[in-house]
Amino acid sequence: MGATEYVDRVDDRDRVIGAVPRAEALRHGWLHRIAATVCRDPGGRILVYRRPGGAARYPDHHDVMFGGAVAAGESYAGAAARELHEELGVRAAVRPVVRFLCHGVLGTYWLAVHETTLTGPIDPDPREVAWHGWVAVPDLPALVRQRQFIPDGQQAFRRYALVSAGGA
Repeated sequence: MGATEYVDRVDDRDRVIGAVPRAEALRHGWLHRIAATVCRDPGGRILVYRRPGGAARYPDHHDVMFGGAVAAGESYAGAAARELHEELGVRAAVRPVVRFLCHGVLGTYWLAVHETTLTGPIDPDPREVAWHGWVAVPDLPALVRQRQFIPDGQQAFRRYALVSAGGA
């Protein structure tokens, strides 16, 4: 069994209360932080992926957000960049776009959405990404209607699209 993952427990204004095991934060519904990134290519397309069928949460669901929990003491941007490296095998600078209190399917948490432009090859972790492809922004709504997407990711993408310079 792996080491205990600690996250910052935060209040309703995203101020740190203290570090707690992530499992406890989830079990008790304590607010904590999540960082996610929308990846674009130089032409503005969005990287979409499908989770593996054996994933513990949302198996075979699609998403446009790459990310995960912000570790205790870690910045949102640091977590977003770390998750990109872990999930896609890339090192990329991320730009913060929007942060909000997300009332997600599995609980409520602070979510910071970032964006990056990927220009080189990616090497997705097969434990995280079963399929991936670039999708033009105008084609994304039809894909969302045709496939199962993670609800929290869609909520976050709508917020991102409202404020992003890319006008997704």
